[in-house]
Amino acid sequence: MAGGGPACKNHCHGAHRPHMHSCRGSHGNKDAPVLPGPPPVVEDPSICDIVKATQYGIIERCKELVEAGYDVRQPDKENVTLLHWAAINNRQELVKYYISKGAVVDQLGGDLNSTPLHWAIRQGHLAMVILLLKCGADPSLIDGEGFSSIHLAVLFQHMPIIAYLISKGQNIDATDLNGRTPLMLLAQKAIGPEPTRFLLKFNPSLNAVDNVQKNTALHWAITSGNTSAVDLLLEAGASLDIKNAKGETPLDLAYQSPDRFMLYMVKEEERTRSRRNSRLLKIIEKYEVILLLASSLALIWAVGYVMNLSSDSWLLKGGLLLLLLFGMALFVRQCVGLKNLRYLPTAFLLSSVFWMSTTCFFWLLPDVTNTTLEIPALFSVLGLLYYFYKTWRTDPGYVKTSEEERRESIATLAEAGCLDFRTFCTSCLVRKPLRSMHCLACDSCVARYDQHSLWIGRCIGVGNHRYYLLFLSFLTMTGACLLYGTLLYWSSHCATSYHQDGAWIYFTQITLCSPWVSYIFAIACFHVAWASLALTLQLYQIVFLGLTSHERVNLLTQRKSSKHPVSLRRTPYNLGCFQNLADFFQCGCFGMFKPNAVDWTKQYNLFHLAKEKNVHSV
Repeated sequence: MAGGGPACKNHCHGAHRPHMHSCRGSHGNKDAPVLPGPPPVVEDPSICDIVKATQYGIIERCKELVEAGYDVRQPDKENVTLLHWAAINNRQELVKYYISKGAVVDQLGGDLNSTPLHWAIRQGHLAMVILLLKCGADPSLIDGEGFSSIHLAVLFQHMPIIAYLISKGQNIDATDLNGRTPLMLLAQKAIGPEPTRFLLKFNPSLNAVDNVQKNTALHWAITSGNTSAVDLLLEAGASLDIKNAKGETPLDLAYQSPDRFMLYMVKEEERTRSRRNSRLLKIIEKYEVILLLASSLALIWAVGYVMNLSSDSWLLKGGLLLLLLFGMALFVRQCVGLKNLRYLPTAFLLSSVFWMSTTCFFWLLPDVTNTTLEIPALFSVLGLLYYFYKTWRTDPGYVKTSEEERRESIATLAEAGCLDFRTFCTSCLVRKPLRSMHCLACDSCVARYDQHSLWIGRCIGVGNHRYYLLFLSFLTMTGACLLYGTLLYWSSHCATSYHQDGAWIYFTQITLCSPWVSYIFAIACFHVAWASLALTLQLYQIVFLGLTSHERVNLLTQRKSSKHPVSLRRTPYNLGCFQNLADFFQCGCFGMFKPNAVDWTKQYNLFHLAKEKNVHSV
């Protein structure tokens, strides 16, 4: 048994044998406890001894034997008490009863000299852990292997228990008898990145060393071949210069490892950190986004310039274009970090808008004899830039909490039995409001999350969703103005006609007539296509469904996998087309509608939303 005592191997007379499960942990304990659940059907429970009755949760039999004089503090022949058995089998009523009868909550027992709290943690019984702590259990006590409660929770990778223990004041850097912190144990033994990523959210010490080998968590991760932990520790900023008792740095250990990929990661991180010491590279890193935008502007101009060359050799032009693309890729790789690489599409969009506007105002509009195109073009460009800025700068609705509020939230959710991934974000360590989502790119939970926009480089949520919709509208208008102006330009400057010469000749002639205008026309077509499609989908979701893009995709996925039909329109968020619009834009339409003001950063239940829906339906 993980708790250090034997399991029930005999059964009450006439009882069915319960299902057993192995609880081999990192310590190799072989016995298994009786799983918690309803008491078994027995012919005569009166003949069960108190240990068996405790394991199966037969409360009346346990009370009968205790009232008859059985001492609840009395250990069995393997030094295991009734409180241990009740804790490992998650018998909460019996734990309360035994403690009320004088059971010692921190009694050590079993092969591993563990407390009932240790037994409950090994099995992952969060409710039992909460109960024992409320009854005065000391989580700092160590078992026979030198582990305290938080070390056991980490070893068995019970994340909710880890969060609850820390919320109750347990030190994230508590050491075992060998001086190892929970982070060191995870680096040494964890399987997969999630446990380590979760623990790093609590800001443990990255460079603490153990008492024996003087290893940091990074030393332990490399020695154990834990590639995912190495990657996370390097990203978090673990030191590469600390030497252990043998005088070895993490890089020295990486050279000794048979894992070549791990060696590459450590060497690449060392190279990256050494580059940051360069004054020039520090300046480049500070202005990476500006450099990315400038290089994108130059690339779009250079591609158009090459296409506009008078040379008829397409082989030469093709070679120059490949050279430009190669140079851009090399620049991005050398000068732009991974953090800012996500802004590459944003830089392309802004560069496109700049050259589209330049072409429109200096190439196309001078040929237009009236102001029917000039005013809409100027208006659409200004609107596009303004709403791009508003979408970029406005807080999309990040769920923000203080450290104290996080701890209180974890404790409250755990004690309410709601500390799971549906209500709790293990990345932000916050209670998730309704309609929120954790964005991996922004590393934050966003209220009424719609998407992480590829072109804006920001999350779209409750705070900036309206601005994003207007941005799409003005981008579509800007592209449409340029397309119309280009058609007027071709009709007056190119000696060809679509109706007389046919599609192919017309296409080749207008391309040769002005390659730059044709090139900008193609870019405008691309932006008009995706922007108009995105705008149409957004309006459909907002007006007719009352949903975000993320919610609609989730419901469509459920519809495919569910046996029962899932309706996109029958949701608590759909209050009718006009009310949906009024709520989205927070506009009463001259008093015809009353918009519902909902703070989606703090909305956790559907009660009043359903009430609002019923009112509107009536």
